[in-house]
Amino acid sequence: MLFSRNALAAPALVSLLLTGSAAADDAQSRAQDALKTLQTWYNPQSGIWDTCGWWDGASCMTTVADLAALDPSVMDTATYVFNNTFHVGPVSNPHPGPEKKTVFTRDNQGANSVNASQWLDQAYDDDGWWALAWIAAYDATREQTYLELAEGIFESLAAAWGTNCGGGGIPWNPTSTYVNSITNEVFLSVAAHLANRVPDRKEYYVRWAQKEWDWFTSQGFIGENGTINDGLLENCQNNGATVWSYNQGVVLGGLVELNRAAPNDTLLPSANKIAEAAIKTLADSNMVIHEFCEPQCLPDGTQFKGIFIRNLQMLQRASPDETYRKVIINSANSIWKNDRDEKGGLGVNWAGPIQATVDASTHSSALDALVAALALSIL
Repeated sequence: MLFSRNALAAPALVSLLLTGSAAADDAQSRAQDALKTLQTWYNPQSGIWDTCGWWDGASCMTTVADLAALDPSVMDTATYVFNNTFHVGPVSNPHPGPEKKTVFTRDNQGANSVNASQWLDQAYDDDGWWALAWIAAYDATREQTYLELAEGIFESLAAAWGTNCGGGGIPWNPTSTYVNSITNEVFLSVAAHLANRVPDRKEYYVRWAQKEWDWFTSQGFIGENGTINDGLLENCQNNGATVWSYNQGVVLGGLVELNRAAPNDTLLPSANKIAEAAIKTLADSNMVIHEFCEPQCLPDGTQFKGIFIRNLQMLQRASPDETYRKVIINSANSIWKNDRDEKGGLGVNWAGPIQATVDASTHSSALDALVAALALSIL
């Protein structure tokens, strides 16, 4: 009896498709359940999530937006959050800053102007987190006002350009000379994201993103093992401080977006080198990501790993690698199996067990991994 190759392959193909579909359904239901739990912390009066700080709130909103962009069934929740936070969120700003840019206008007549100053809090990295959050909200909804707000925040960041290290980069805040990694990585990412979303100013944003990356690579941020330390000493040398996961992550998304806007054969290889070094440093033998501060990472470290996974997923889409896929999937699976409390809250130790406070920050960070796993299953 003769069998066709297609006839033999069909059952295996159907099995593969069903398995993939089941995996997507499972990832989707996990993310949906985790979003429902996250929303138990959302405070309509403050516009952010109870137990979150100001910048953590921006990261939470980005997570919600990323999920909504993948899963239309949660769009009502997401649009409610975006609209409410847009109108009341500034009341939670703890330190309204002295940054000079107050209104961003798309034209000379003042039309479509938005007040960005109320989102600035005297820390340039915090400003950048809100710019990224509003870009993510724009991606989910195509609401132009959100994109204009991000552009306005960016103008304040660009006005801060120039440090004692090579005359470039952005300091941590308007009153500090400390030059740290995250502030400059966020600036790179915001510029690169805007380059792909504002066609009439694309070249402007590409120039800024490339200028930041050229300066960043000329400084001492990257250590000998390829990971990125926290910042620079007064003499502009690497300070050898903690290799935080989010410092390894934000740059990945920035380079992916910059390569999309202005393709260059060095950008993705640079991102891959950082990602590989980060995984070697931060992943355990089961390919689950850890933070050096575990299990006690309050107040900020609780947010970091989700940001790393969020950006690693962006790199995986642009430059697929089996190791990246394993890190994302294994981290998500471990969170669901080992890092949930009786109320569905997700903790900071993704390998488990829960040993510290579970709050909106730890939960949203872990939700980032669930969203990244969902993205891999359907994109």
